[in-house]
Amino acid sequence: MSTTRQIRRLATDLVAAFQFLTRLPMPTIVYEEDSLSRAVKFFPLVGVAIGAGAILLQKLLAPHLAWPLIALIVLIYFVLITGCFHEDGLADTADGLGGGWNKDQILLIMKDSRIGSYGAAALTLSLIARFLLLTSLPSTRFAGYMISAQVLCRWSSLPLSYFLPPARERDGQGARIARLTSLPSLIFGSVTTFIIVGFALRWTAIAPIVVTLFAVVLSGWFYSKKIQGVTGDCFGATNQLTEIAVYFCGVWNL
Repeated sequence: MSTTRQIRRLATDLVAAFQFLTRLPMPTIVYEEDSLSRAVKFFPLVGVAIGAGAILLQKLLAPHLAWPLIALIVLIYFVLITGCFHEDGLADTADGLGGGWNKDQILLIMKDSRIGSYGAAALTLSLIARFLLLTSLPSTRFAGYMISAQVLCRWSSLPLSYFLPPARERDGQGARIARLTSLPSLIFGSVTTFIIVGFALRWTAIAPIVVTLFAVVLSGWFYSKKIQGVTGDCFGATNQLTEIAVYFCGVWNL
């Protein structure tokens, strides 16, 4: 493959990553069967862009609004820019795992577009947790932990999709990347992630990376036990848990 074609393909993969994870307007591209599995290596870079937007909001609003209002606006920004993508995954996963007794029941509930009591509770707790943690972060730490949280939570999809099979063989977003993420993509995404987080947090990056690894391993083990794989909703759920865990590290270090 020529250098020009390689660059063009990488650019297409980057656009696909943004199209999949955000509502941002992107150039039109031709999707191929492996487009999403190639794009996962750029998920952490999408996190950089989303985190940068949140930091810009904080900088612009800080002279004019109280910290709790800024945290609320940042959460609204997350919901709008992602289209509640990860929140929906968390709610569906909570409903399925909370209400299903076996794999078939769990997957059936997760596929239902209606939200149940477990999903509503998980979504509410996620929003409250992020709001409280963001309001507890000192302004001097906001930028570093914001970038790190947005990068690490999106990186969590890489190891999950590399190591776990799809719970549904031919259905859903999980089947498009589960066990289809290549080792080079995992390595590239991981190295990129750890460099960014290390640059953002310096020596304090250890704790967020460790809790992220813990969240990925624990949630992956749980998905494997309950549904023998992962779905797209599982990626969203782990994303949300990881984001909360990283913010918690920023508060715990006070």
